[in-house]
Amino acid sequence: MSNHLEGKFSTFDGIELFYTKDVVDCARAVVVIVHGLCEHSGRYGYFTEKLNQFNYTVYRFDNRGHGKSEGERGYVEDFQYFFQDADKMVNMAQEENKGMPVFMFGHSMGGFITAGYGIRYKDKLKGQILSGAAVLEPPAFKNLKENDYFEKNPREKSPNLLVKFMCRDKAVIEDYNNDPLILRETNIKLLGESFIKGSKWIGENVKSYKYPCLILHGEKDKIVRREESEWLFNNISSKDKSIKIYSECYHEILSEKDQKENVIEDIHKWIEERI
Repeated sequence: MSNHLEGKFSTFDGIELFYTKDVVDCARAVVVIVHGLCEHSGRYGYFTEKLNQFNYTVYRFDNRGHGKSEGERGYVEDFQYFFQDADKMVNMAQEENKGMPVFMFGHSMGGFITAGYGIRYKDKLKGQILSGAAVLEPPAFKNLKENDYFEKNPREKSPNLLVKFMCRDKAVIEDYNNDPLILRETNIKLLGESFIKGSKWIGENVKSYKYPCLILHGEKDKIVRREESEWLFNNISSKDKSIKIYSECYHEILSEKDQKENVIEDIHKWIEERI
């Protein structure tokens, strides 16, 4: 059994971010979950329940401009703000769980945030798990980059087309389509910051990433290419690093009916070996 609590915390620039914590008695570790583009932390309920069953306390939060958090919808002024926001959550988790190992799990844009966090904030976590991490510039965003287009037109909208390629489970897709907290569009400034400027910054600094990490990806991911995870694995300086590609899976490996239990068990086993 876990104790579920909700609250808000303030970012460095005064935006209130919504968070939840699911606290277990006699916890053996803490996991901070970072969600992806257009979604929110509430979509990680089943994963949180499973982590609680393993005796891990879980902290989740909605990124700025997403879910129940404040901030202009689907907008970020600087990709580094995402890393700073995540650090506030990590600090809270550490202060409230003194001496306990803290891990970070990030999916998609959350994987980008997790990788960036790992570069910027060294020696704070016990390790990181990255799922379908968006760490390279997507070929489709070439037009956004030309003549600084996304900088000059920051609030031009881009529709959320992710649902088509998310996973193979129709029930998950239906839930996503009916979820009022899902963003139906983003500002192209957010896309440019995260996936053009942000991925460039990760490329320039990837060698300074040294955390123990587990890198996971769906073999048939059509949103973030599996090569991005392979590139990350090959370029970081971590001595303790593992990569696993799940056959047949699309982007959301935690939503794939026939594989999600295997994914969760792989994460469980990896954490257990490091606590």
